[in-house]
Amino acid sequence: MKEITASLEDYLEAIYQILQEHPVARVKEVSRRLQVTNASVVGALRHLREQGLIKQEPYGYIYLTEQGEKLAREISSRHQALKEFFQEVLELGEELADGDACRVEHSLSPETIERIIILGEFFKRNPSLKGKLAQEFKKKKKPKAREKK
Repeated sequence: MKEITASLEDYLEAIYQILQEHPVARVKEVSRRLQVTNASVVGALRHLREQGLIKQEPYGYIYLTEQGEKLAREISSRHQALKEFFQEVLELGEELADGDACRVEHSLSPETIERIIILGEFFKRNPSLKGKLAQEFKKKKKPKAREKK
């Protein structure tokens, strides 16, 4: 299997999440979850089928292949680990943490993500250090808004 694009990773992750909640996934559900058109979903599904990552009944249900489920689980795990790090260690709000995790999960190497996870676990085991980090965040002044001329 050749590497898939960040966009296709998002589709695969969305299908995986839907299948965690429901027995089957449908184009409409994927479209709604990713806030894209049905036509975009149909195009992405074609690529995922060609890669052997999904099976789809004609105009029907979408299922992950064994290979697709393995990859989707890795993508989802990576996303969750980054989101948790951003929320718990960097003290970002859930929405910002989720969006940032989605954007960087495709860009970072597995080694970098693993080190972020290790750092997050380190702070969990050492709450006093996490408290010191939180104090440093509070010390940092927010930039002032630029005045309009």
